[in-house]
Amino acid sequence: MTKSALAFAAIVIVILVSAVPSFGQWFLDFENGVALAGYNDVQIPRDAGTLFSLAEDLAIDPAYYVRLRLGYRWKDRHTLAIFAAPFRLRAAGTVDRAIDFNGDAFGPGVPLTGVYKFSSYRLTYRYDLVRRGRWRVGLGLTAFIRDAAIKLEGGGESSTNSNVGFVPLVNFRVLWQFAKDWGVLFEGDAAAAKQGRAEDVLLALQYRLSDRLALRAGYRILEGGADVEKVYNFALVHYLGVGATYVF
Repeated sequence: MTKSALAFAAIVIVILVSAVPSFGQWFLDFENGVALAGYNDVQIPRDAGTLFSLAEDLAIDPAYYVRLRLGYRWKDRHTLAIFAAPFRLRAAGTVDRAIDFNGDAFGPGVPLTGVYKFSSYRLTYRYDLVRRGRWRVGLGLTAFIRDAAIKLEGGGESSTNSNVGFVPLVNFRVLWQFAKDWGVLFEGDAAAAKQGRAEDVLLALQYRLSDRLALRAGYRILEGGADVEKVYNFALVHYLGVGATYVF
């Protein structure tokens, strides 16, 4: 985690603790599992770099992932939460053509290793519009800070393109409690603009083990990227994971 991300997390925790009402419920959410690369197309710089794929020209191994969320609910409809998800994928292989990446040249046939880093830190507020019968539907906003980097190394050369930026996202959550202790959860953050897009969406089966603990298993998709003057990168990651939410 970078110094800027640590500072952001510390500030948000202070705000979260001091701003929430003195009544309500704290909760902690944990998710982990395996991440599988879909596509991962890179061209840096956009006008002069070589367009190549970390996932197709090289091979990306499955990776373990973990996500943590600390939140607070009050009046049964308001939710405020801070979220952290450090994440990276590693690639390796050889390419039968020269690659110009980030101003550095990598020759054809040279064994290459690559790193795709996309860690995210978020602050979310959501309001439940519907809380009726088997349904709970919420809508909100997420302040999203991405800590991203792409690194390519090989043949004595090493080059890294890093980016830390802020993006506002729309947050949503839909829970259908189809049986007493069983439900289907559909939630995520997403946004799109001319310069790019971002979607982080989960579909999971949830089981309420007790009034305080709920377990889930499901499929998550992380997709998006940017097409701007200096960088072209779009990536897709599939997640198969299990998680738990504990209410204090």
